[in-house]
Amino acid sequence: MRNSSLHRIAPALITLLALSPALQADDLSQLHDQIRALEQKLLVLERKQEIKDEAAVAAAPTTPKLTLNDKGFTLASADGANSIKLRGLVQLDSRLFFNDGGITNNSFVLRRARIISEGTFAKNYSFQIVPEFGGGTVAIVDANIGVTINKTLQFKLGRFKTPVGLELLQSDSWTFFNERSIVTNLVPNRDLGIQASGDLFDGKLSYAAGLFGGVADAASTTNSDFDNDKDAVGRVIASPFKNEAGSLLQGLSFGISGSLGRAKTAAGRTAGYKTDGQQTFFSYLATTVADGQNWRVSPQFDFRKGSFGLLGEYVLSTVNVRPSSTGKITELKNKAWQISSGYVLTGEDSSFNGVVPKTNFDFANGTWGAFEVVARYSNLKIDDAAFPVYASRTTNADEATAYGVGLNWYLSKAVAFKLDFYQTKFGFAPGSPLVSTTPNLRQDEKSFITRFQLSF
Repeated sequence: MRNSSLHRIAPALITLLALSPALQADDLSQLHDQIRALEQKLLVLERKQEIKDEAAVAAAPTTPKLTLNDKGFTLASADGANSIKLRGLVQLDSRLFFNDGGITNNSFVLRRARIISEGTFAKNYSFQIVPEFGGGTVAIVDANIGVTINKTLQFKLGRFKTPVGLELLQSDSWTFFNERSIVTNLVPNRDLGIQASGDLFDGKLSYAAGLFGGVADAASTTNSDFDNDKDAVGRVIASPFKNEAGSLLQGLSFGISGSLGRAKTAAGRTAGYKTDGQQTFFSYLATTVADGQNWRVSPQFDFRKGSFGLLGEYVLSTVNVRPSSTGKITELKNKAWQISSGYVLTGEDSSFNGVVPKTNFDFANGTWGAFEVVARYSNLKIDDAAFPVYASRTTNADEATAYGVGLNWYLSKAVAFKLDFYQTKFGFAPGSPLVSTTPNLRQDEKSFITRFQLSF
């Protein structure tokens, strides 16, 4: 825009000079001419700048940017403010069970098959839609809207993972093992709600807090609510050494999460807890209903140092239940914990967001990608007060202790092949029969799960 300051100052300056007795008429005329000449030069300079600005705008790219790589397909506006991305996830599993007398079928499983749509509009508004084609039915896994105010405050609304379980919050493609640990049985999965989150103190502290419809342990919302009560959920994670390059603890993050709400009806308590091999080892009687307050608390940590990674979490989950719609209310406290670790043999960094190989597998060129060995130990204990009023002693285990070892081969950032062996030992409540009526619980579960994964 043109500068009008000289236009405003010039008359006042001329008047001031005219009042000065020391100036002659010729001097005043010369000054006036000089001021007008300067004004003209300023106008010429301003116009030249306007021409440059107009040329820069005209030369700015307007063609949308199209990108296709191992991160997906992205179509973005020239300024990057608007974009749409398509990604995908396909996981094909093979499950083998040993020493079970043929009770459980060895099988191939299409564990996940997803087309992921994500987008950003005007930089600060985003969306995510994730349908699931794996399994027997098509379902919506995630569907949410994001609003970014700044780094310290973002909002998410819709269906997404509740911020309680540490391992649950990892991407389905980047966990140490093919299946998450039995600890994940005690945390809510995906729910409908609204959440605020952000990073504080230069990323050394992150938080998430939200209000959700409320779901039982290991459950996801069915897009309907079973009562009028809602769950408050929160998580705080500290990374105090994040910006201290060279510190042994630079990759350490730790914190706590939890939820508080009320639940009613049979939908308010878990449908069942599963082993690493995805077999149910505990479920309530069909007549048991939730009725009252439920709450969870979970201290957790994640540590990464070069090729080494270590993850741990503990979960205490409580639920108030009745044996029927009119029976006595009892508070049950179920507990679980796990410790998992991984080491990248080929030297790449271990990360909460997965391993990126330095070179892709290429047999002709003699490159093999990245290899990672992993190990895990976990335990889940059911409250003894659940038996025999709320759950059957004869058909359930009241404890599962599991360990696993595995090898992950990352052929590229997008392609992985994983081999896991799990063994689960079961414990039983006092008064249980010597032999369970559930065939799967008569011996340790020993399973070998392999996975071929494409994730982009």
